[in-house]
Amino acid sequence: MAIHFNHFKLFLFGAILSVTTIGLGQETRPNILVVLCDDLGYADVGFNGSTDITTPELDKLAQNGSIFTSAYVAHPFCGPSRSAIMTGRYPHLTGTAYNLFHNSSENDDDNMGIPVEETYMAKVLQKAGYYTSAIGKWHLGSAPKFHPNKRGFDNFYGFLGGGHDYFPNEYNKTYDVQMQSGNKNIRDYVFPMEHNGKPANETEYITDGFSREASNDIKIAAKKKQPFFIYLAYNAPHVPLQAKAEDIAKFSNIEDKDRRTYAAMVYAVDRGVGKIVETLKETNQLDNTLIVFLSDNGGNFDHGASNYPLKGTKGDTWEGGYRVPMFFHWPKKIKKEQRFDFPVTALDLYPTFTILAEAKLPEDKKLDGKNIMDDVLQNTEPYKDDLIYSLRYREGYNDVGARLGDWKITRMGNEPWNLHNITEDIGEKKNLAGRYPERLKDMIARTEEWTKSFVKPLWYYSVKDKELWENGQMPDYDATFEVDKLVDSPYQK
Repeated sequence: MAIHFNHFKLFLFGAILSVTTIGLGQETRPNILVVLCDDLGYADVGFNGSTDITTPELDKLAQNGSIFTSAYVAHPFCGPSRSAIMTGRYPHLTGTAYNLFHNSSENDDDNMGIPVEETYMAKVLQKAGYYTSAIGKWHLGSAPKFHPNKRGFDNFYGFLGGGHDYFPNEYNKTYDVQMQSGNKNIRDYVFPMEHNGKPANETEYITDGFSREASNDIKIAAKKKQPFFIYLAYNAPHVPLQAKAEDIAKFSNIEDKDRRTYAAMVYAVDRGVGKIVETLKETNQLDNTLIVFLSDNGGNFDHGASNYPLKGTKGDTWEGGYRVPMFFHWPKKIKKEQRFDFPVTALDLYPTFTILAEAKLPEDKKLDGKNIMDDVLQNTEPYKDDLIYSLRYREGYNDVGARLGDWKITRMGNEPWNLHNITEDIGEKKNLAGRYPERLKDMIARTEEWTKSFVKPLWYYSVKDKELWENGQMPDYDATFEVDKLVDSPYQK
């Protein structure tokens, strides 16, 4: 549900009073570290039940904080999900519901990036006095006006595209050969890393390099005596599946080659987070740092991931597409061994961080999430009366998912609608659409109403996508939200 600034001011004022009453003054505002993985499966961390992939450092943080069992992102694949995190808005409302192309335009006259009219959370925190840093994968636009340094980040180290190879000695060699041959369309997976707009001479496996840079930024912020906001966006374990030999050796018991390499990539993230925590301890900042860990979407089970016990994979509006592992760790405020079972969304990060930073939003800024910190601390339900949505444009139809409390509706492609009690049926196996038709119709109607504020995409992922929109075959919401056919179900009659 969108929050306009006039409503947000009241909510902001009340929240600041609330924060003040629990002793959070200006000088003790928390540092904020977001650790975002790419295509990480729901079941591929120890704190979410993994038995074959070991993540001791992440598990330690999760167990000493609050584990979110029903955390969702705003879209089931990379670019739109990241757009939502940074803008606090569903990507369909900002024209960003498709992934950017490889080698997105570097021309400021093009709109191949998140609109500059949308104020990123980084800009809000930067103006509130935070040292801000983005590390790793960007995928929000390659043109100068979309660059991290223009969108609120004091520091950027990483790559601008949607993916990257992992070993510098290999991708640098490929890049040099391509340059020398005069290729003007070099795949961005082999571009050099960059640091604030200039090429960087990375020498480490890049997951390790990103962990190193995060530790460096923590030290810089400590010297500056500023609170920090670090957005550490690992591209692991996104393809290509590439891992260090010594990490792969730790998972020799995993027979499947892809799964084994994938596990090693996740382990590298875990190892890096452990080193970052050590840096926080060395600089005496761990207790007052909110660490948020999550994935940008569900795991890709074609490339080694597991979303068990969820149904579906990256790109789906089944749970496996956009329900993700997530935790908050903040020793100063969050008690150990908490489980938060109520649904939340990554859209909630923006308003939550804004309140914690005692920051000010632009007057025209709209947000689609909620400040959930009080709910987390009190174990109360933030979305008791509101739905959390997902919609993916396919070639000629839409996939839809929406959750309200214990209930979830899903429509995949042109198949009939499904209704599940998702707390009792996490694997979406027992369709109750025929048993509860009025509940189904109400949730469908509310979801259709949500789409009425959508704007036309600013770009498309393929020529075919563009043709479908231009000839009027997309978005075709009328066909998507028809309810005449419920589902083939034992409860249909």
